[in-house]
Amino acid sequence: MDEARLKRLRWRTRRGTRELDALFGGWLETSFPTADEATRQAFEELLEVQDPDLWDWVMGHARPTRADWQAIIDDIRTRHRL
Repeated sequence: MDEARLKRLRWRTRRGTRELDALFGGWLETSFPTADEATRQAFEELLEVQDPDLWDWVMGHARPTRADWQAIIDDIRTRHRL
């Protein structure tokens, strides 16, 4: 795994709230290393979304339009029993 890429992503998972930091940072540490490249790319693109949208998706109040993003969100929700 490219250490520079991981460092950059660790920085990008620092969001506006500790809750989002923990959810997305946790996914980065546990799932990103074993994910396929398409999922890794989707995660990087997901991090470009604004925090209110991410929060709504993680809390189940809304759904992203992209299926690959929804798969990541579903994994986060499952891991944290949300």
